[in-house]
Amino acid sequence: MAPSISLYISSTLDGFIARADGAIDWLTRIDENDTDYGYAAYYDSIDGLIMGSTTFELIRSLGPWPYPSKPTFVFTRRSLRVEGGNIHFVTGDPQQVVGSQQFLRFKRLWLVGGSALIASCLKRKLIDEYILTVLPVLLGHGLRLFPSPIAEQWLSLASCRTYERGVLQLHYRKIGIKNGLPPVERGIRLTDQAGSGAATLS
Repeated sequence: MAPSISLYISSTLDGFIARADGAIDWLTRIDENDTDYGYAAYYDSIDGLIMGSTTFELIRSLGPWPYPSKPTFVFTRRSLRVEGGNIHFVTGDPQQVVGSQQFLRFKRLWLVGGSALIASCLKRKLIDEYILTVLPVLLGHGLRLFPSPIAEQWLSLASCRTYERGVLQLHYRKIGIKNGLPPVERGIRLTDQAGSGAATLS
């Protein structure tokens, strides 16, 4: 059985994941505090990572490879090489690659980015969950999180958490559609930063 694909990513309020030149300097204003926004627990829950080559090169440029304990699969059409780091380069359709024999040992993969790979996975409806950390900034232009056009998809809200400095984290899961309509969702739990004071929608 193919692993589930989880998109865990930060975006601006107006839906951008990077500036037009790929810069993510706007993230550093939030990273200055000690909050990890659930990153450590999330990283422990995944079996591997998938990303595009541009995202891979950006992460490498920032310093030592931060994911040596997990296998990383980089989608690229170029001939790239790297020593160590548990990094593997793959080529082809994401659905075929992730559904291949070598991925059967994984249960949950983190889709790191970038926009081209996200768009390809969206087109094939491969993303099973979306964990979006929304920062209170408007860039106005840049690389969109969900470049159009994409197919209509309905999602179920698993949680919504607020953090300091106006950061909001949304966790959605993919749901099926019956007769063209989404199923009725009840008992959606909204949790605040401390994990208390939850509200239920019905």
